Formats: sequence, C-alpha cells, structure tokens
Amino acid sequence: MSHHPKTWSLTTVAAVAAVVLVPAAALAEEPGLTYETVLTDLQDPWDMAFLPDGTMFYTEKCQGLSVMLPSGDVNALLGMADTDGYASTENDLFCEGQAGMNGVAVDPDFDDNRYVYVYSSSSLTAPGTNRVLRLTVNDDFSEVADRTDLVEDIPYKPEATDQPFGGPGAHNGGRIRFGPDGYLYVTTGDTHNAEVPQSPTLLGGKVLRIDRDGEAADGNEAAEGFDPRIYTYGHRNVQGITFHPDTGQPIVAEHGPWHSDEITALVAGGNGGWDPRPNVAGRGDCPDGYCGYEPEQMEAMEPAERAAYMPMTDTESFPDAMLPAWDNNGLSQGTSSAEFLAGEQWGDWEGRMVVGLMGIGFGGTPLGQRIDIIDIAEDGLSVNDVSEMPLPMGSGRFRSLVLGPDGSLYAAIDEGDIYRITPE
Repeated sequence: MSHHPKTWSLTTVAAVAAVVLVPAAALAEEPGLTYETVLTDLQDPWDMAFLPDGTMFYTEKCQGLSVMLPSGDVNALLGMADTDGYASTENDLFCEGQAGMNGVAVDPDFDDNRYVYVYSSSSLTAPGTNRVLRLTVNDDFSEVADRTDLVEDIPYKPEATDQPFGGPGAHNGGRIRFGPDGYLYVTTGDTHNAEVPQSPTLLGGKVLRIDRDGEAADGNEAAEGFDPRIYTYGHRNVQGITFHPDTGQPIVAEHGPWHSDEITALVAGGNGGWDPRPNVAGRGDCPDGYCGYEPEQMEAMEPAERAAYMPMTDTESFPDAMLPAWDNNGLSQGTSSAEFLAGEQWGDWEGRMVVGLMGIGFGGTPLGQRIDIIDIAEDGLSVNDVSEMPLPMGSGRFRSLVLGPDGSLYAAIDEGDIYRITPE
C-alpha cells in the first residue's frame, strides 16, 4: 500500500479548514470551540504523542509510525510489512482486526535519549504476540533505528474458527503512556481468552508498569507468583489511560461487554474484577470457554440484569476489586482514549477528564460517537458530573484524545482524520 496522507502546516490549516464556532453552553465559563483538520486521508489513525515544540508522532494501525513536524511536513518513519513510503520497515509487524501498530509514547527525556515507544503486533513468536518497541529517532526526524523489544509476550488473539464472537486481533488493548512517576504504563486486552484476565503470568487483561528498559517498575506490588511487570490485573480491554492532574493516580477507560464501559482509578496490585471463566460464580459452560457475552439472549434483558449475570467488576468473587467511578449508565459504547484538560483556556472544563466514545452498541448499533467530559472526584471513586462536548466538526469513532503542548485537544478518528479542537 502507498502512504500519502494529505497534510498542511498548522498555519495553512487555520486558513483552509472549516472552522465552526460553538457558543458557550449552560455555564458561562464553558468555552466555545473551533476545530482545524491537522491530517486527513490516514488509514485508521490510532494514537498520537507530542514533543514540547509541537512535533507529533502518530500511528496508523495497518501502516506504521510517522511524525509531523511543526512545519507541517510529515516523515513516514517505520512501516509494517508490505507498506510503502517509509524510511524503514519491519517484516514481522502486522495488523489484523483490532491488532496492529497501536499506542505511541515519547520518552520524558527525549532531548537526551531520542527514544520513542510503540505497541505493535509481531509474528516473531507464533502465532503472534503484542510487543512494546523502543526506537531511537535521528536528529532530523527522518529515520528510526536501534529497535529494542522491551516487552515480547503480551498475548494476541489468533484466528479461531470455533469462536462465535470476535475475530483475530480482538480485545487487543494497546495504549501506552508515561506517568508522572517516569514509568511507562501499558494496557492490554483479554484476547477473548477466559483464563487471561485473572492469570498471574499471562500479560493480557492487565496494566503493566515498566521502566525504559522493560523491567518491572518499583512499587508495582504484584502478589506472590505474579509477573512483576503487572501493575493491575483482571481487566477486559483497556484502551485508555491517563493520570489525575492533582494526585498523579492512573485512571483507565475500559470496554464493557453488553454493558458497563468503566472508568476506574488504579491502585498498585489491584484487581479489576473481570473474570469470564466458565463454571465460576454460578455460571455453567460457555461458548469456546469464554463467558464474556453470556447469556446469549441479551435483547430480552435490561442492562442491570446483564451486569448482574456477567459483571465487569465482580465484587462477589473479588470483594477487594477496584470499584469503577463511572459505568456509562449501564451501556457499552466503546470507550477509547482518555485525557485531562489543562489550562485556564478550558474554563469550567479545566481539570476534567475527556473520554472518546466510538459508538459501539449491542449488535453493532451506534449509540453515540462523541467525547464525554467527566468531572471525576479527586479520590477517583466517583464522578460529580458527566456532559457531552459540543463538537464543532461532528461525530466520528474517537480512537485517541491527546492534549497538545499548545493547550488544544487533538482527536483522531477511525475514519482517517486528526483534528485539533481549540477552546475560544
């Protein structure tokens, strides 16, 4: 495939983009919003990461890693197998379903070490794994080198012909972020494997916390017998992680099954309470040994009944499980990336968390492609208010939300665009 995204410099964008002003809503201090199209014609843009000068690294799930410079010029750095136009390619990197090149993060000391990190699927270990790669960027941002696989054993879901749900690459996690503690947090999915989330050794259904060499971070508090890289476990499919601006506590956004997307503040060694194994908690056998979508006749059940049968956070089995602050009103709509808004330009929204929704509902019915604004309590255990951001550019499957160094919110949608949303 060729790789020719349409690009503009930020100066040019301001002149040519369709800029729409959204008036301030109920509260006088809520900002109006304008938007600019930063990049378009991308293929499934998945994540973004910024340097202080506005340099933006970004990934496309089935293409690779690129960088947009402050001038607006784009350099395609590292491509997956069978991609064209990149400075280099790695033949073991591939995409399938939700898997591919997902999260990207830049090192807090980038000026000194030139490190950038990506989460990507690899065929080096059959039938495939997800890996965290560390790359070194050259001085003019035209190439990467010195690939180092920091984590090699995050599960990937291969093709399974006898499974009545999902497909290869499903429940793949994939977000990576540096926390204020200087450690790299890695979110992973349960890969539709019932044994994975509660397993002490399998790295799916987890949040990992590692140093820049891939070693376990100090203070993970993994229980005896657990892989020391595990920070929390018992997750379904975490695709968003951010950090409370006052406390630094990590907070994740997680996909629910037929119900209950969740926002949860993490504690070291904590259990998210997801356990889709059959023959536990009073359940019987389940299709392909995975109870995550049981029972089958979901149309006949209210969200509360669904959650009681197959809870996202099973407090009966795990009384000490981390409790979610928010569960999306008992619905599952595909929570993806999460970020906190910072700066007085955001008015009453300053310090609030934004979460991208991809609009997935029961049977694939869209229930709302939007960005929610969540006023989460400082202790992370409850929310004070949830509202919907009045988007100037319309809806989309919001895959990634990142606050840029200019104080604007950058939003990537699956349909192929990256927007800059600026408060006025």
